[in-house]
Amino acid sequence: MVEDEVQTRKRRRPTWDVGPAEQVEADDEARPPVKCRHGSPPKRDDDRDGHYIRSSAKWGKQIASAVGTFGRVLECWDRQTREYVAVKVVRSIRKYRDAAMIEVDVLQQLAKNDIGLSQYLIFYRLPYLTDMHDLSLIHTDLKPENILLVSSDYVKLPGYKRISPEETHFRCLPKSSAIKLIDFGSTAYDKQNHSSIVSTRHYRAPECLSHSSSKIGVALPPVKLGLGWSFPCDIWSIGCILVELCSGEMLFQTHENLEHLAMMERVLGPFPDHMIRRANRGAEKYFRRLRLNWPEGAVSRESIKAVKKLDRLKNMLSQYAGYPRSSPVDLLHGLLEFDPSKRLTARQALDHQFFRTPT
Repeated sequence: MVEDEVQTRKRRRPTWDVGPAEQVEADDEARPPVKCRHGSPPKRDDDRDGHYIRSSAKWGKQIASAVGTFGRVLECWDRQTREYVAVKVVRSIRKYRDAAMIEVDVLQQLAKNDIGLSQYLIFYRLPYLTDMHDLSLIHTDLKPENILLVSSDYVKLPGYKRISPEETHFRCLPKSSAIKLIDFGSTAYDKQNHSSIVSTRHYRAPECLSHSSSKIGVALPPVKLGLGWSFPCDIWSIGCILVELCSGEMLFQTHENLEHLAMMERVLGPFPDHMIRRANRGAEKYFRRLRLNWPEGAVSRESIKAVKKLDRLKNMLSQYAGYPRSSPVDLLHGLLEFDPSKRLTARQALDHQFFRTPT
């Protein structure tokens, strides 16, 4: 994402409020106590990419770490509570610090309303996304990487096939289906000014691919209007994730707008005429006479092949999951509805027959 293409968030962010450091037994890596309040964070040692490279005396041994765009997440041992904790250390770069403070603000809002999100989210039933939307919060970056199992414990079961007479294939199933939703750094309030690009490409709703001057424009290059998306973009992402859970593959594996739109039509059918009509003149390179300019506008033969290999959603589900009933297909069509005004809400999805009918 090019920084100049994204509109700066206007929502007021909380300021640093660093109190005196708790007196702890020092070790070789202990740092002096912090004395400032309501000011900038203390100066610290960073690497060339802005990652923090020293640890505090509060945390014991660092067990493991994962490096992302915004910073590192460390698995550490808390000497005071005597438990393993995840410590998110943000890169010392302004835009990442700003995103971190947005995340802190959102987590405080969730904790204040006591809907259980401050601890964990049992995502498979969707009630907590409903609660987020009731608080006018849009996650905007739902994807498998941001959904974690609460427990790493698993059971080992014999598989459905044998590799050889001497060797058995095993499956590892998690003991608990409880899931945590993470990374609220891109979360937005519904009424605030929205950035022009949102969501990770493969889970991005059609109204988020690009924007026109209308609320439903779907086919313009990214601009700074920050219009066109709201709660339904989270619902679309959930639909993409559910299909991926069934098939084991991303639903839309692409990095180009027209190819992405063509893949959507291949799987879900043509875009509604009223959405195409409401897109402004800049959409002409994507549409011709109320239809997608495909395959005429394809950038390569490989792109055309990538779209052709996709199947209709119903066939895709029967191929990978063998569902005998129509309810999961109906649910996914509701989650992956092109028109955001007709897309299922989180609450409507919860009430769908798929969740009420025994499998």
